[in-house]
Amino acid sequence: MTYPSSNQPITYNLEGMSGNARAGILTTPHGPIPTPVFMPVGTRATVKALAPRDLIELDARIVLANTYHLHLRPGAEIVAEAGGLHSFMHWERPILTDSGGFQVFSLAGRREVTADGVRFRSHIDGSEHFFTPESVMGLQQQLGADIVMAFDECAPYPAEKEYVKAAAERTHAWAERCLAAHQQPSQALFGIVQGGVWPDLRRWSAQYLAALDLPGYAIGGLSVGEEKGLMREALEAVMPYLPAGKPRYLMGVGAPEDLLNSIEAGVDMFDCVLPTRNARNGSLLTSYGRLNIRNGQFARDFAPVEDGCECYTCRTFTRAYLHHLFRTEELLAYTLATIHNVRFLIRLVEGARAAILQNRYAEYKDAFLDGYRPTDPEARARNHEALRAGRRARDQHTA
Repeated sequence: MTYPSSNQPITYNLEGMSGNARAGILTTPHGPIPTPVFMPVGTRATVKALAPRDLIELDARIVLANTYHLHLRPGAEIVAEAGGLHSFMHWERPILTDSGGFQVFSLAGRREVTADGVRFRSHIDGSEHFFTPESVMGLQQQLGADIVMAFDECAPYPAEKEYVKAAAERTHAWAERCLAAHQQPSQALFGIVQGGVWPDLRRWSAQYLAALDLPGYAIGGLSVGEEKGLMREALEAVMPYLPAGKPRYLMGVGAPEDLLNSIEAGVDMFDCVLPTRNARNGSLLTSYGRLNIRNGQFARDFAPVEDGCECYTCRTFTRAYLHHLFRTEELLAYTLATIHNVRFLIRLVEGARAAILQNRYAEYKDAFLDGYRPTDPEARARNHEALRAGRRARDQHTA
């Protein structure tokens, strides 16, 4: 069944289900996207360490870019002069642009939130930039993405319920203003459900935004430090209230176990910096867990990163070679590791899609997770704290 969106910049065709897991085709002005889909993150109009030809070989169907960062450098007007993001970065497939709402969370020490918008102090040079729903729509129109996100406030975790509710209320008001300011019929505007880890707030937010009849819906404000059980509970509270005929996008989630659990709940789209960031740190994704290629045990290991992986890295090079590249800080290390990690997650969701169409998704998920060792919760908490500490240090350095 094909579902046209409100203004028909995209269509969503549901091809099959396995339980609540969905397989579909999302059609955009720059081509079709089979779902479920993982979107590599190209924050500044580039997926770090990869060229567009690499992404094509990896069969990335859509990439994500960030409005806040592209506004600061090079400026949305320069991108528009170049013909939009597709021409600027030489990427002919679909693009989604985030609105800058995540930076309300990640740059908490450098911004002021008001009812009208958010005043940012640039992490680059300290200059001030006031983002409103209307200005964000204008910037994303200049960037020219196929899918654009409403401006939202991503609340931190932990936070008091009253604050999270107030942030969701601002998100709702800003979504209405984004819809009123949205003038590009070829761009699909997605709303973003907020509400933290409280199921009642999540349900309320989903119902409010669903009433706006937008072309698609995202779930934001998860995977920001909360326990995985709380994330799953919040997600399951949302899903029954999102329109079945619209794509559903879980923002910022990329751990393999989270992808599979969220697909099972009915999510169609994902993005995350996890595969690219981990790759630059020498952490490689495999079907049995993460592998730290810097470890000395790989110095004489002449096997591929993972047997059976068809990516260029695994077809061509050995663990020993990647170990050598990382130990000697050669730039090729980052490219080869990123190729593998991105392809790993794309292949994982491709397998999920095939299993859904064969109505055997639960079997597929269980078979993978039976052999997979996820990052332990304590290590995950340390990683989140390290990211927060890095942001604080960067804020102090650029103050």
